[in-house]
Amino acid sequence: MDNTTSRWRTIDIVVASVIAVAFGVIFWAWGLVWSATEGAFAFFPPAQTLIYGVWLLPAVVGGLVIRKPGAALYCETVAAVVSALLGSQWAGTVIPQGIVQGLGAELAFAAFRYRSYRLPTAVLAGALTGLSAALFDFFVWNVDYALGDYRIPYALLTIVSSTVIAGAGGWLLTRALANTGALDRFPAGQNRALV
Repeated sequence: MDNTTSRWRTIDIVVASVIAVAFGVIFWAWGLVWSATEGAFAFFPPAQTLIYGVWLLPAVVGGLVIRKPGAALYCETVAAVVSALLGSQWAGTVIPQGIVQGLGAELAFAAFRYRSYRLPTAVLAGALTGLSAALFDFFVWNVDYALGDYRIPYALLTIVSSTVIAGAGGWLLTRALANTGALDRFPAGQNRALV
């Protein structure tokens, strides 16, 4: 990747920030959904992580839209900061958590040298951000829970959720945004069918 394509433009920073702030607000609301659905998963509490992938969407969407080194990390981290500022029930711990989650997706885009933004790359980004989220939770939030009955199923289901919701869902969301014309100034929007 040459220096001109890896350099962030002002519009990249603005759009990445808009993506991050929008998801930061969604994160805050999703925390309320998470709390409200705990009872629904009482039969098997780790299954609640099947809705976890929503928290990992900005890493994948940011990477797919901006297509520059650091975009996934930036979007996930800023979204976490916004969530914390809005009063996340997990307080400031969501900020290092967002950094770790963003790094997971960043690794997927870096593995392809920031040249592939197809569905398989998005799915890998979703899976790796899920893995990084699962590892963070494994050692920070879930350390007191039983390994076989809670921590391992929680981790595996987090990866499944993020692969589907953040990976495939993020790719579909990016395509939907591109089809509206909102991403015409980005490579993600230049592949859409003109009407």
